[in-house]
Amino acid sequence: MQKPAITQQPIHEVIANRWSGRAYDAGKPVSKEQVISLLEAARWAPSCFGDEPWRYVVCNKADNMPAWQAAFDCLVPGNQGWAVNAPVLLLICADTVFRSNGKPNKWAPYDTGASTENLCLQAAALGLMAHQMGGFDSDKARATFKVPERYLILPMVTVGYQAAVETLPEDVKERELAARKRQPLGELFFDGAWENPII
Repeated sequence: MQKPAITQQPIHEVIANRWSGRAYDAGKPVSKEQVISLLEAARWAPSCFGDEPWRYVVCNKADNMPAWQAAFDCLVPGNQGWAVNAPVLLLICADTVFRSNGKPNKWAPYDTGASTENLCLQAAALGLMAHQMGGFDSDKARATFKVPERYLILPMVTVGYQAAVETLPEDVKERELAARKRQPLGELFFDGAWENPII
């Protein structure tokens, strides 16, 4: 199933075709080479002072089932119902301290979000699907993966190949089939002054 964005102006097809599906093909693993490609895309995101605050814990069923299960166990039941078929789970974290000078880095979550979007776009370019989610126990994830306190726990991400929507639990199918939508450009983007619509 494809759900390209319906845009007011043309955008690159990789961006238009990226969407957060939930139907994953449990029978198609994601290779180590593909995972490294995703991480390489994430690595080349911009960051304040080039500090690269992002950290990713990669849990791939294909080569580390115990880590994948540990990550899966952190998810809320509603996400477990569909994420069980995703071959890769990622835990995203951000360093709150600049490496260069030891001062607080308030831009770490912003920069890490840019890194994660790079990863999601690379997944789309590789024919994979990625879904970012906040439905998990972040305290449990921190304890499970021994993440130091100075790192913010940010979303978890599923990655894998898309499957037919019929593979989803009934309560999730409706969300999967729903049309994609966004607010009009003029409600979010302003021309030179607050709430002065750009278009």
